[in-house]
Amino acid sequence: MGLSLREMEVGSKGRVKGYREGAKPYLDKLLSMGLTIGAEFTVSRVAPLGDPVELNVRGYNISLRKNEAEILIVERR
Repeated sequence: MGLSLREMEVGSKGRVKGYREGAKPYLDKLLSMGLTIGAEFTVSRVAPLGDPVELNVRGYNISLRKNEAEILIVERR
């Protein structure tokens, strides 16, 4: 299994490997933001309590709440 996005530090690079089960409520939103399988990203910022996390993906910044970030299965690059 891969890492959770919340396990990555600011400045680290990763790639989306997949999605956890039960992700349907947020899956369409994540896909529309460009977080498809194989998409590469950089962790730009993490709020002090870990919510939200900001990613740079496909040339733009997006912010994910904790419940959205937990859906992604990622790997370090």
